[in-house]
Amino acid sequence: MLTPKVEHLMTTTKTIRTMCPMNCHPTQCGMLAEVNDGRLVGITGDHDNPDSHGFLCVRGRAAGEIIGNSKRLLTPLIRERRSHDAWQESSWDNALDLVTERMELVGREAVGIWSGHGNLANNYGLFTNNQLLGRFANHYGCQNWNPQMICWGLGGFGLGLTGALETNTKEDMGENAAMILLWGANLVSQPNTIPHLVTAKKRGARLITVDVRKTEATAQADEMILIRPGTDAALALAMMHTIIAEDHHDKNFVSNHTVGFEELANHVRPFTPNWASDITGVDAIRIRSLARLYAETKPAMIIIGGSSIHKGLNGWRAARAISCLPALTGNFGVNGGGIGPRHSSSCHGGGFATITDRDKRPAGNYIPNQMSEISAAISDRRVRALILFGSNMLSSYADAENVAAGLDEAELVVTYDLFMNETSRQFADVVLPATAWLEDIGCKSTNTHIYLMEQALEPEGEAWPVQDVLKGLGSRLGLNEFYPWVSQEEVISAVLDHPSTGHATVADLRSMAGIKALDVSHVAYPTHQYHTPSGKIEFSSVRAEKVGLPRLPVHEDIAVSEFPLVLCQGRTITQFHSFYDHGQALPSLAKHDLGAQLWL
Repeated sequence: MLTPKVEHLMTTTKTIRTMCPMNCHPTQCGMLAEVNDGRLVGITGDHDNPDSHGFLCVRGRAAGEIIGNSKRLLTPLIRERRSHDAWQESSWDNALDLVTERMELVGREAVGIWSGHGNLANNYGLFTNNQLLGRFANHYGCQNWNPQMICWGLGGFGLGLTGALETNTKEDMGENAAMILLWGANLVSQPNTIPHLVTAKKRGARLITVDVRKTEATAQADEMILIRPGTDAALALAMMHTIIAEDHHDKNFVSNHTVGFEELANHVRPFTPNWASDITGVDAIRIRSLARLYAETKPAMIIIGGSSIHKGLNGWRAARAISCLPALTGNFGVNGGGIGPRHSSSCHGGGFATITDRDKRPAGNYIPNQMSEISAAISDRRVRALILFGSNMLSSYADAENVAAGLDEAELVVTYDLFMNETSRQFADVVLPATAWLEDIGCKSTNTHIYLMEQALEPEGEAWPVQDVLKGLGSRLGLNEFYPWVSQEEVISAVLDHPSTGHATVADLRSMAGIKALDVSHVAYPTHQYHTPSGKIEFSSVRAEKVGLPRLPVHEDIAVSEFPLVLCQGRTITQFHSFYDHGQALPSLAKHDLGAQLWL
């Protein structure tokens, strides 16, 4: 049934405020959807959106091609054998009956739920759908893994060991930073940061990029430093060596807000610029110059790549080492300093309520949130059934051959998505059609604002929203307390119930034209209470040591290989992960990506 608001759209033309379905956080772009007689007739950027100011990139402009797309999944499909010609249309009841029958057959601990960015098209930031998946898994007692592990999770791990998870905002950077160091940060991933970089440069701020290739950011940079893949930690260690050896560190900050400085000083003594030059390929003179410039320019901000820098060798070690630099130079807790916006970061005071019911999770043998552990569990049949929401697991996971072999042996693979993808074509037994971002109510957030996304269209075909799929499974499995709300609007209001939103509700957002500023600080760690057991920045981490990792930041040499090249991953302007069958389902994106490309 349509809500009264949507019924009204059936008889007149309306412009509905929404957000782009891509999840390029910290960028989230405002969008206006024009609907006439229940049909989408156009999308444009929202000039009143305080984050994007009307901007939409080629990915966002292509989003309208999801609606009415001939390749879109519109009805449940099942097959008895995994062959491309074996698909049969099914009712939702039959499909969910089949899924729950096999879930009960293998047992709850052998069922795994995994979600990707496709599950967040209308709720990124609040992660409402992922929270519902977690709640379902907790009430049922099945496996459920955090998708951040294949995205920015390793970087977050390294930052967390240091204690530097909060970030300053792009607005603060534009207004206050005197130096900006883009370290593995590709602006294709966060285009809304670009105007603030331009503002900073007009004030005279110096912009330096560190990357393994010349990216789009190079055009804005005063200096570009090309580095060998997997050697970022070595560069950061050599910078620390120079800063300490030449007495450029901020003694007051180090004394008051850090732990382990003496250990660090002794530790980095052998990590000279000459040592790092051999590893990174960057001239020692440039390394020394970069360290001095960073230490002497106040305030200085580092923007660390959100995902690509962490998806290769030494990934978490890079974040661990780089995040020590602002502490050495006294750049944390000040305007224009610290670490700038990155994927999935939050500002001081930011956050949302949780509805996952973690305390309802029964005891069990649960697989850790690690790709290697999950892949092994699928391969050795500890996990025998997989339900995948908005994810192409075969594309997302490392060691694709072993993942494929495990999926091939699985007794049940279910995919829920807008389009077929590699995983569903090869391994799915059941395919469930998902709603698009305009076909259900949602709410997204950036670091500084929340945005209501009203339902603008009826679902195409027999597509169901995530909550209806989970309610259908839950009712069959006897999970009577899984979904106590009357509507998805109530679910969103429950997640919004947090001090950063002023305990806002969906009704409150409607009264504000769908936009509300979050009550957050534009400066990370203004009280200098950091995310560590000591409450200080930890150059030396006891937590790391307890789990068998180095107490101090390190670089690990890349293993000698017979192969001379190292694979790196990065964002291109026309793609966002495996969205829309790697963009091939949307004509305006597909025409730009005729095949795989290798940059050397």
